[in-house]
Amino acid sequence: QVQLVESGGGLVQAGGSLRVTCAASSRTFSLNTMGWHRQAPGKQRELVAFINSGGSTTYVDSVKGRFTISRDNAKNTVYLQMNSLKPEDTAVYYCYAMDYVSRIYWGQGTQVTVSS
Repeated sequence: QVQLVESGGGLVQAGGSLRVTCAASSRTFSLNTMGWHRQAPGKQRELVAFINSGGSTTYVDSVKGRFTISRDNAKNTVYLQMNSLKPEDTAVYYCYAMDYVSRIYWGQGTQVTVSS
């Protein structure tokens, strides 16, 4: 069982930056894909970005050029650096991980609020 704990959310003004962090209880090299989803009030959860074990990254179009996902296997951690934040980025951000037998794990979520 893998536990994921997010941190780093908060309140920021539009145009500002935040970095959210996800710490895994197991070695991240045992995890294939790690990434972030988000869910805004009244909306479905959507994929934001993910990174695979080889370091390849994928982003939803709405965050391309503004968000950067990275992982540090030595620290069992994945990061999401969010720049040029917009009010529409306001959501609960959830870390997830998928292992090599396709089991998926979720964090508890961290709130990101962007004020206009």
